[in-house]
Amino acid sequence: MTATIESEVRSYCRNWPVVFTQARGSRMFDRDGRAYLDFFAGASVLNYGHNHPVLKQALLAYLEQDRVTHSLDMFTAAKQEFLTEFAARVLVPRGLDYRVQFPGPTGTNSVEAALKLARKVTGRQTIVAFTGAFHGMSLGSLAATGNAAKRAGAGVPLGHTWRIPYDGFAGNQVSGLKLLDIMLADNSSGVDLPAAVLVETVQGEGGVNPASPTWLADLAELCERRGILLIVDDIQMGCGRTGPFFSFEVAGISPDIVCLSKSISGYGLPMSLTLFRPELDVWRPGEHNGTFRGNNPAFVTATAALREFWSDSTLEKQTEVRARRFEHELDELAERHAAQITASRGRGLVWGVAFREPRMARQVADAAFARGLLLETSGSYDEVAKLMPPLTSTDEELAEGLSILQDSVASVVLG
Repeated sequence: MTATIESEVRSYCRNWPVVFTQARGSRMFDRDGRAYLDFFAGASVLNYGHNHPVLKQALLAYLEQDRVTHSLDMFTAAKQEFLTEFAARVLVPRGLDYRVQFPGPTGTNSVEAALKLARKVTGRQTIVAFTGAFHGMSLGSLAATGNAAKRAGAGVPLGHTWRIPYDGFAGNQVSGLKLLDIMLADNSSGVDLPAAVLVETVQGEGGVNPASPTWLADLAELCERRGILLIVDDIQMGCGRTGPFFSFEVAGISPDIVCLSKSISGYGLPMSLTLFRPELDVWRPGEHNGTFRGNNPAFVTATAALREFWSDSTLEKQTEVRARRFEHELDELAERHAAQITASRGRGLVWGVAFREPRMARQVADAAFARGLLLETSGSYDEVAKLMPPLTSTDEELAEGLSILQDSVASVVLG
């Protein structure tokens, strides 16, 4: 690669040292014309693939008419159309009564707004977070993140957070929910009533750890009984990644606050939402804001995505069928290489293959890249090979990706 003035903080380009120039559907192309099947999908930003033609045409038509591109939180036709479609196609069918806040362009903006609102509403400071959590890289969301390396980059103490075991942590030897409930019941525990519990239904960066629907329902019940707000971080797992539009639907719960970003624009354009029950809308005008919360091109593609993919349950049902295929094939892969693979796990179209030796996950990802497949690693020690193909991938593309993964694992295992 040529010399760069880009900071040493760059990461993904180190693992995929080519210059990408084009992308369509489930594939990216480098400047030499080589195609790569994308099982990364922009860390779940591109649930509908690269440059989906329906979304692209909506965006181009909007721009060609010299429509508003930046508007802070002013009224625009693009924002109004998005809000109308979001209510009609997402909220109303699910019986969810949420206010919609545009907190800024990225996921961590949504989390920061959620934490700030929870503290303002309750007058309390502590946030309960979980082992293995990842919520963003700004200070509030980083305080709730579990990864030691990411936390070390803060440079200041990260406080006002109490961490408990996630579902399945340490082989389920310790129940985080039981611990939380017992500590809150004991006046001598030293644990103050928290403002909120912040949770991912499937931990993506933490190693593709799905919480069971029962565990999530028990968490929601505990929060309601104790008067604690429940915040679901659906940034990576929302917008259909696990099947339903919201990943928490499988548990039959209605969180007090929901964080959305990544695929909400549908096209890779920066956009995030913080959703909350109407009675929690205690913000004063301008009390929480941001310059780029009025990204109208993102509103346009988000509206097009809602109309294209969420008018019925077709995409959700397709993802659920494909989930069973991934589960079957990855379970077979894990059984075939039981000496090296400890588990395969996931939900919808997010799956992880965990290795006994952490370095093997990176070796498998590198071997896959050499064969034309993009996938990344995650987990406490990057011990998990993580698969997140676009939801719009064809059956043939999914089969191709799984075949490359199997060949890559075999090449690493056999040396």
